[in-house]
Amino acid sequence: MKIVQITTDSREHYKTYDSRNPAFGAAPEALLDGFRSQADVEIHVISCLRRPVKSPERIASNIHYHSITVPKSGGMSTLYVGCIRAVRELLSDIQPDMVHGQGTERECALAAAYSGFPNVVTIHGNMAELNRQGINFENQKLFGFLCSRLETYALRKTAGVFCNSAYTESLVSPRAKRTWRVPNAIRAEFFRPATISPVNDIPIILNVGHLGVRKRQLEILQMAKRMHREGHCFKLIFAGALCEVSAYGRAFNEELKQAEASGYATHAGFLDSDALIDLMDHSHGFIHFPLEEAFGLVVAEAMARGLKFFGANLGGIKEIAGGIPGAELYDDLTSLQGGVSRWLTAGSQRAPESAASVRIRYAPAVVVAQHLEIYREVLNR
Repeated sequence: MKIVQITTDSREHYKTYDSRNPAFGAAPEALLDGFRSQADVEIHVISCLRRPVKSPERIASNIHYHSITVPKSGGMSTLYVGCIRAVRELLSDIQPDMVHGQGTERECALAAAYSGFPNVVTIHGNMAELNRQGINFENQKLFGFLCSRLETYALRKTAGVFCNSAYTESLVSPRAKRTWRVPNAIRAEFFRPATISPVNDIPIILNVGHLGVRKRQLEILQMAKRMHREGHCFKLIFAGALCEVSAYGRAFNEELKQAEASGYATHAGFLDSDALIDLMDHSHGFIHFPLEEAFGLVVAEAMARGLKFFGANLGGIKEIAGGIPGAELYDDLTSLQGGVSRWLTAGSQRAPESAASVRIRYAPAVVVAQHLEIYREVLNR
């Protein structure tokens, strides 16, 4: 079977055009991990970038990579017409059996839907719902509006949609011909054995994600301040890209300065997977408390490393944490603070037993097997 995966290359997002190695989001990267062991499957990864980049022709023996240079005029300003045309032209040479668009955030879903070949789409973030709630597009309201409309259009045109949670499926099913419930996979390196035990003198709690209103890092930091004033001893570490442009980002940075001076919180910056795994293996607990979450892949990654998890009782987080030993979900920040405080008082133990349950659900090979079954179903139909 010859399969095309249309996904974004992080070199475009971070403008690192000089880098030779393509990089993808955590979920598409994990899916490719699973495909590497499928000798009878030929994968072609396609990404649109605004500038030419040098890349290897193959990521693995059975995985080919194609970067397409599409100027800014071929992006959102023309509803991704330039990207769609460029992808169609390349697909006419590849002649795939199946085309899979990874996400509705950019051009991927539309390019798959207009590919001219059997196609499906995966939802990673619910653009229509984020736009409806007025979050995640603080300074890009028009972009959010257009994303939501293009998402609905692509979902109606494609053969079916991979939904990473029941929450996502509830939002997608009224707009799609067919849906399948398939979780995101976890990158293979998150299942490697832990080599470093956490230091036990000061409990370390992690929060991972790009700074923004949706992820609620400011509110979590303010909660940490209250816990510190109550006499709890801990260090809260934030990992992810900071943003000082928005009012929310500036407020977080001011609060963080006070927290760093007092010693109960700090920011580790944006980390690659090896650095993040190392930090997780030095830590004890993990907090993820967003306003909205389609899946919450970072939650599964943290539990795969044996961290005690505290999260929001919403979206895909509920499915990930369901039945996982030690996972605690809360409806509001007051309850969350109480749960974390009790855990600190009780000795702030990790939850190593969670790793086995996570592997069974989210290992790349498990998720890829589900993908291949659905591809065959679509082709047979």
